[in-house]
Amino acid sequence: MSKRIAVLTALIPALLSTTVGLAPAHSAPRAPTAVVTLTYDASAAGPWADSVKQAVQNWNDAVHNVHLEPTSTPGSADYVYEATSGWPQATLGPIFPGGSGDVQLGQQAVDQGYDATRITAHETGHILGLPDDYSGPCSELMSGHGPGTSCTNAKPDAAEAAQVDSNYAAGMAATHRRHHQVVIDIWSGRVLTGSH
Repeated sequence: MSKRIAVLTALIPALLSTTVGLAPAHSAPRAPTAVVTLTYDASAAGPWADSVKQAVQNWNDAVHNVHLEPTSTPGSADYVYEATSGWPQATLGPIFPGGSGDVQLGQQAVDQGYDATRITAHETGHILGLPDDYSGPCSELMSGHGPGTSCTNAKPDAAEAAQVDSNYAAGMAATHRRHHQVVIDIWSGRVLTGSH
């Protein structure tokens, strides 16, 4: 009997250490989240139409968890682009399908000498949940007017793209903000005081 126990005692660790088609004990990797598709309406963008197309392309090239595309049904877009005479402004997201975001492409910034595609891409960054960082370099899209009128970069940098991917990483299961905050960008050297 003691011989059998000794043999079993020797065999059990050997059997436990072999993996005969058994899955590892750690959890399986999570299935990839479906890409969130946001639709936009640029029918009121007027002279900004080409800037909208380029800005959207720049974001689609940079991020993986969200995709921007024109709406096929007018009035049902998740956000809209519209040309205005004032300063650029946008809803601060992240906006999700069924949302009601707004990007106002203000002519005053272009009149000040700022690049229309940079403005459009910057304001789209707000829709995707990015705040302003005016102290950043030209390579940061969300630095907006900070680097001056000579800055025409209209592409998000790696950190900005990563933040947007993080904002949409949970897909449609993400918690959606119920309140809407509008970010008004004054594309000039002036600094606004107070809240808006």
